Amino acid sequence: MNIWQYVLKRLLYVIPILLGVCLLVFILFNVVAGDPTVAMLGKHATLEQMNELRHQLGLDRAWYYQYFDIVKSVFTFDFGRSWSTKQQISEMLANGIGPSMTLTLPAFMLAVTVSISLSLVVAFFRGRFIDKFFVFLCIVMMSVSSLVYILFGQKFLAYDLGLFEISGYEYGFPYFIPYVLLPMLIWLMMSLGPDLRFYRTVILDEIYQDYVRTGRAKGLSERKLMFKHVLKNAMIPIITNVIIQIPFLILGSLLMERFFGIPGVGSITVDAINSSDFPVIKAMTVIISVMYIFFNVLTDVLYTVVDPRVRLK
Repeated sequence: MNIWQYVLKRLLYVIPILLGVCLLVFILFNVVAGDPTVAMLGKHATLEQMNELRHQLGLDRAWYYQYFDIVKSVFTFDFGRSWSTKQQISEMLANGIGPSMTLTLPAFMLAVTVSISLSLVVAFFRGRFIDKFFVFLCIVMMSVSSLVYILFGQKFLAYDLGLFEISGYEYGFPYFIPYVLLPMLIWLMMSLGPDLRFYRTVILDEIYQDYVRTGRAKGLSERKLMFKHVLKNAMIPIITNVIIQIPFLILGSLLMERFFGIPGVGSITVDAINSSDFPVIKAMTVIISVMYIFFNVLTDVLYTVVDPRVRLK
């Protein structure tokens, strides 16, 4: 089976999965969450006011119409209007995706590059001081709350030392760069612990394989074995770990955007949660689900690129 046949087959499988996701989203927000008019109008609202608002929001329609609206939004990306801002949700997300990507995309690429590079170094010096030091450092970094990184960065690096902007955002290149440098640094510090430990484990698993011992017996240098053979054969779990994180980049970092005043998708989502703006929350849930499914298919296809032994069936 070639790649295109496999992709088409997987996309056909995606349809019932999307219908199931839409059903779960409908149950979560229309059944489990209860009546949103209570949160919007307050506990002192009259029954007439609640019924009128429920009619305006379309919540008094039959359940299958409301479910169909969610299904339609998956294919049209028309999520209606926000309950709190009255704006088109697609326009809100389009305006927020730029600031989010200026932070999350370079921060994510930097974190992946540094983590993989360091994991090769510590695996190369496995069992020595540098390896034990970085393992200990990873455990310490993983034990620290993300709020500690953010507050420390804002208080000492930005406010006391004046090395970075404390908060804010300016649109356009290169005006946004000073405002995303500190969040990028904090993102790197938060990601380095778990990512470095994972990549180190994956690479060490490959180092103890028979083909590495055979390469050493043939006289191949340790550096050539690490970068040409070990890293290549470790790419499947690395690709899985990297690509599975990509769908969540569109959401941005909720804490980062909130604390640093970046008007991205993460800030929009936090505002929607605080105001019980269900259409925006449903839109983000559906978008993340669709992207997660799409990148799962992409991950399987990339397996065949890095490892010819993998066959698509």
